[in-house]
Amino acid sequence: MKGSLWLAWRQQRLSAGIGAAALVVAAAIAAYYRSGMLDALHSGLFDHCARGPLFCTRSGTGLPLLLDVDPLKYLGALNIALPVVVGVFWGAPLLGRDRELGTHRMVLAQGVSRGRWFACRFALAAAITTTLSGLLAGVFAWWWRPAADRSYGLFWYDITALSGSGPRVVAAALFGLAAGTLLGLLARRVLAAMGLSLLVTGVVTLLLEWTHRARLLVPPHIYVSAGSIPKPVMDEKWSTGDYGLITASGRHDDVLNCAFPSGAQLRECMTAHGYVARFYEANPAGDYWAFQWTDTAVLGGLAALLTICTVLLLRRRV
Repeated sequence: MKGSLWLAWRQQRLSAGIGAAALVVAAAIAAYYRSGMLDALHSGLFDHCARGPLFCTRSGTGLPLLLDVDPLKYLGALNIALPVVVGVFWGAPLLGRDRELGTHRMVLAQGVSRGRWFACRFALAAAITTTLSGLLAGVFAWWWRPAADRSYGLFWYDITALSGSGPRVVAAALFGLAAGTLLGLLARRVLAAMGLSLLVTGVVTLLLEWTHRARLLVPPHIYVSAGSIPKPVMDEKWSTGDYGLITASGRHDDVLNCAFPSGAQLRECMTAHGYVARFYEANPAGDYWAFQWTDTAVLGGLAALLTICTVLLLRRRV
């Protein structure tokens, strides 16, 4: 390692070291709590619990029987916050610090092109970011697997599982890096770039979470049961909360029009109002990957677009 790449490493090694330390701490905590989780599962206390959204209860008391998944959720929250953290503390100073101090002029005066100056810094930062975020996502998945989609654990549609695991974590971190780098190039001060990075990455993160709740990018499935027979079980599905009754013409009405769970009263009400079936809307567990790849495409596309903008603006801003 020499030249521009060596200089880039010298400038980024502190950030890389902090990221590596955070990864080691997260892995150690995961190993400790996962061991306790496995001990609890192997004790037989949870053997009677069925899959699905209903709470599993303790024999005799009727109280919910749950694993301690709060530390796991904290790791998921950290993974969700990665684009903000990376954008503010790594992306914004990546070019912005040199521009603010004017030290980039000394580097460029030694025959290093603007493209090489940028490429060495950004490629190194992107490689380290990809590695660390991928490992953090892997640690979450490894810790989560024994309790995944169980009433006593953590379901796939929980915000910390859906957005804090999988390839979207890597794409989100790269988006944060690209956004911070571009803003560091555009802003005159690093602190201003950090503030803008916080705003941009935070807003995009919140917008993606909104699309999840609204099922905007991954629409739900409609599950129908003819007549008054029991509806298909919810099991691991993520319900939208939209369910009701269907007329012979196909019109969907609110469930409150026949607010009876089952039996003769439900059949009489459905017959009186001309309802022929019941329905509910939900995303099946398989849609976890649909959400993952959709988010990855959106965030990865934004990262690529912002990186291209940075390259095009280099000559004008540096």
